[in-house]
Amino acid sequence: MSKIPHVVILGGGFGGLSAANEIRNSLDSSKVNITIIDKKDWFMVGFAKLWIMNGSRTFENSIGSLNELPKKQINFIKDEIIEINTKNNFVKTKSENISFDFLIISMGAVLAPEKIPGLTDNGFNLYDHDQLNQINQKLNQIQSGKIAIVIMGMPYKCPPAPFEASLLVDSMLRKRGIRDSVQIDFFSPAPITLPAAGPEVSKQILDLINSEKITFHNSEKIKQVKPKKLIFENNEYDFDILLAIPPHIAPKVIYYANLAKEPGFIPIDRDCKTPFENIFAIGDVTSLAVSDSIAVPKAGIFAEGEGITVAKNIISKIELNEKSLLFDGKGGCFLESGRDTASIIEVDMFTNQKPSTKLTESTSENLSKKINFEKERLSKWL
Repeated sequence: MSKIPHVVILGGGFGGLSAANEIRNSLDSSKVNITIIDKKDWFMVGFAKLWIMNGSRTFENSIGSLNELPKKQINFIKDEIIEINTKNNFVKTKSENISFDFLIISMGAVLAPEKIPGLTDNGFNLYDHDQLNQINQKLNQIQSGKIAIVIMGMPYKCPPAPFEASLLVDSMLRKRGIRDSVQIDFFSPAPITLPAAGPEVSKQILDLINSEKITFHNSEKIKQVKPKKLIFENNEYDFDILLAIPPHIAPKVIYYANLAKEPGFIPIDRDCKTPFENIFAIGDVTSLAVSDSIAVPKAGIFAEGEGITVAKNIISKIELNEKSLLFDGKGGCFLESGRDTASIIEVDMFTNQKPSTKLTESTSENLSKKINFEKERLSKWL
């Protein structure tokens, strides 16, 4: 390449930050220009939202600033992406056109509560950072009644997180001495707690939440939310506080660029390539099938691994090396118990004929690992 190649990364989350840092750590600014574009200027490890929910954290103490990236010779543009031009290799934002030699699409999944009639008016979005303080206030005010935690669409980000939320809510109520006066119900459209983890780990998670008197209702597909009432396809339930995990879709710009069909995600293989030359997609904005019924879960650790894989392949291309890597599908998610311990769901999506998962023992050491996981990424990426 005669000029310095430009790698443009859409999204400053796990995938985008891991890819940018991997490239920059291997090639200096005389070899490659790197630009991250994101409409927000902060990064948060997703599980910190639950600590804001239970009052042990604030939003301000849970984020890192993307404005720190230029110190690493990684350009950062805070802007909204309105077009991905796959034919002429440029991205259009609200304020400028940015051309690229390599594009990494890491825009994440978009929460779509509007797809469930009545949800916005009658419940809280557990994954929306703007609602966490209000959720905390409501949980601290309730004296008796029913709390419903509802998964309203599949797939969704951070598969263990809703179960962690139920356990942390249980812990909050126990500490207030009112747990026996509040019923916690958990609803999922899936037949088991965590389909991607398989029946054995799902049973262990079911046993864990049942041990805290949290009732799991499986195969409950939501139709609408009315004031204090959940309407499912075959049942109705009352609630006093609703914590919802709304349906997820890809950003509209992905559909406009014909990278995916609404309401789905960008289909990729383990090389994370799209049909367009030098355009890659990683993380929650994608769907990476493992079998007819299983895809790689939408979780930060997998976006990070895909980001590193793509980064290494871009480095090889820039250095005119033919070496090409595939994403290994290995990772792990934490499951916090609400009793100052955590377990780890260890995942290997591709090594064997079918995905293998294992749930470790719940220990205080694993909770420390969870806290360190967050610290490490904030310090090494920003």
